[in-house]
Amino acid sequence: MTPVADQPRGLSRSSRLTGIAAAVAAISSVGIALGLGLPLLSLVMESRGVSGAAIGINTAMAGISAMAVTPFVTPLARRIGAAQLLAIVIVITAASFPLFFVFDSMLAWFVLRIVFHGAVTAAFILSEFWINALAPENRRGLIMGIYATVLSFGFALGPVILSFTDATTAMPFIAGAAILLLSVVPVLFALKANPSLEGQSQRGFVRFIVLVPMATFAALAFGATESGMMAFIAIYGLRIGLDFQSAALLVSAVAIGNIVLQIPLGMLADRLDRRYMLLACAAGGGAIIAATPLIAHLPWVLFPALMLCGGLLAGLYTIGLTHLGARLAGGDLASANAAFIFMYAVGMLVGPAAAGAGLDAWNPHGMPLVIAAFLGAYVVLAATRILARSESDR
Repeated sequence: MTPVADQPRGLSRSSRLTGIAAAVAAISSVGIALGLGLPLLSLVMESRGVSGAAIGINTAMAGISAMAVTPFVTPLARRIGAAQLLAIVIVITAASFPLFFVFDSMLAWFVLRIVFHGAVTAAFILSEFWINALAPENRRGLIMGIYATVLSFGFALGPVILSFTDATTAMPFIAGAAILLLSVVPVLFALKANPSLEGQSQRGFVRFIVLVPMATFAALAFGATESGMMAFIAIYGLRIGLDFQSAALLVSAVAIGNIVLQIPLGMLADRLDRRYMLLACAAGGGAIIAATPLIAHLPWVLFPALMLCGGLLAGLYTIGLTHLGARLAGGDLASANAAFIFMYAVGMLVGPAAAGAGLDAWNPHGMPLVIAAFLGAYVVLAATRILARSESDR
């Protein structure tokens, strides 16, 4: 998600730290809003009698919006400044979120999904760029690790907030908007640490989809499974007999696994073959989610299983990016990263729609089996690539 830019010149260490802190604060608030919003919106639609397929299609608008917005973010940032644009898109996110409560029309919800997730996508791109541009080279991994942990923590906190509110009232929508607006304050204080986008060029990225398929299709698998699970795991909890608060906490279980496992998985990826790591994450996550119907009546097993599954699925993203960095450099890496994000957006587009259709086809266990099918397809691809590489090395 990170556009390539020159390292900032003339910024003091304190200015860089201020900019990094502002960007981390901004994206953590977006993570909270997403963690709150994805299950909240699905639960509201469920309470209004909307079908699982329609919920999935509406949620899939996030992927369409991400694919549509991405090409325009960097040109706009060049024109008005990355930090300034970040503040603007956060305000747009905060303003659009409560409107989901105001409007009952599904047509309005489709429009709001596009606006909300378009602004969220821009916030991710700009925050990641800002952090990466200001991070000192010898601390880049540490800072990005802190960023990922804070983001994951924010995403896990969202459903906790939801569990203490009533989805049929305006309160969770107001809480989400307030958190987003508060995060604009540190961004405004850090405008002097605005990173430069001068002299950057864009390169085509489509060819990298097939050049590094282990990474790009890992992004697709993660986008599909993450968005599908986050949209429907709370509904799944309700349909297997959990109360509202416990169903909402299933989302937190998935997100907590992301928080806990990313650093250990990253450390392993520095020591082991990343291709085998990607295969193991997909196979392990797929096996767990496929077994969900067998453990759905055992909450004390279901919650930790979903924690482990969430961490393994997020490992597809983390290790996929690491694999790109090991294979490519410079402009090629920038283009490959764009391909990676594009495939993630494609996954966000198809995942919720497929998961919702599965929920309708076999209530309620069709949803986890659809998620497992996405991961199974990636396992086949990864195993084929590894075997082909092994044969060519003989």
